[in-house]
Amino acid sequence: MKIVINALSARMGGGQTYLINLLRYPPKADEMQVLIFAPETLKLPAVGAVERLCTRWPTENPLLRTIWEKLVLPSVLRKLGADILFCPGGVVGTRSPRGCRTVTMFRNMIPFDLAQRRKYPLGYQRVRNWILNRVMLRSMIAADLVIFISEHARRVIQKAARAPLKRAIVIPHGVSSLFSNARDEQTSRPEWLPAEYLLYVSTIDVYKAQVEVVQAYAKLKRMRHTCEKLVFVGHETPFYGRKVRQEISRLGLDKDVILVGAVPHFQMPVVYRHAKVNIFASESENCPNILLEAMAAGRPILSSSRPPMPEFGGDAVVYADPSSVEQLAGRLASLLDDETAMEKLSERAKARAMHYDWQATARRTWDALKALSAERF
Repeated sequence: MKIVINALSARMGGGQTYLINLLRYPPKADEMQVLIFAPETLKLPAVGAVERLCTRWPTENPLLRTIWEKLVLPSVLRKLGADILFCPGGVVGTRSPRGCRTVTMFRNMIPFDLAQRRKYPLGYQRVRNWILNRVMLRSMIAADLVIFISEHARRVIQKAARAPLKRAIVIPHGVSSLFSNARDEQTSRPEWLPAEYLLYVSTIDVYKAQVEVVQAYAKLKRMRHTCEKLVFVGHETPFYGRKVRQEISRLGLDKDVILVGAVPHFQMPVVYRHAKVNIFASESENCPNILLEAMAAGRPILSSSRPPMPEFGGDAVVYADPSSVEQLAGRLASLLDDETAMEKLSERAKARAMHYDWQATARRTWDALKALSAERF
């Protein structure tokens, strides 16, 4: 059987990470042939069952890519004799030919979270999320199979669709073994890390509650002697990044809060591993990859209590309402002042992270695609 993956929209971040890990564990070559359209920036694993396809169109441009998907890709699928068109980006912009099933994934929760959408200023991002809500929902309703990465995500879409989807399966993402194998040697620490620190890894964006975390940190310093610095790692969106920096200055925390920006992925296991506490205060997620990475690193975690975080963290992390500065500060203080509890949480987090394995994710995905292809129309 032939599976064509349209990954031309996977230009950075989580979309590329997913594909790299999926293709690292390909199906058996005598069972499936995987053909993938992907941007040049995506470095595919060198495996026999996977072949990169190229297009002459300038598909970096979203509009031209959409036209190519509508007008050109259907004939390409016919010529290839494709059994399945897999669009992991969440949008199926192609009418597949007869005999070719369509599969998509749901990865971006924000277009379906009205409370978070309203936090963006009027402009491009609001319009984009409004459009994505409609386009993604239409794609999922029409698809022969939708892969969800959390139970919470499936519930959200089933409610929005107002009718059962044709087929749906939940396959969470995995977590790289790099995060569980981080070394403890002090020499492995990046020089920019302070001696003791609280860590929050995530894009600095309106639904990540970094302003509330800064306010909670200020309260924490008033509650107890706090030598730990607060470190933020992640790309800043301009609008919300300014708000976070203004709040840091307003509270007089310029010497205590460090905004590092984006950090190479290979450095992150050690960055997680040496944190006193890892914080993840996001208000809206689909599958919280950062939470899984922090769990695998084996350090205590203060997590948002919003779904789907408890679905992944279970009893291995401490939860707080990310909109409550009081809760965030109180739970941090309780953690930092209880070494025994921190040790137990570290062990639980590391053990629970072992349930999320990329090899298992890949195997379940290929099995689901194979089963779909085997069904009669």
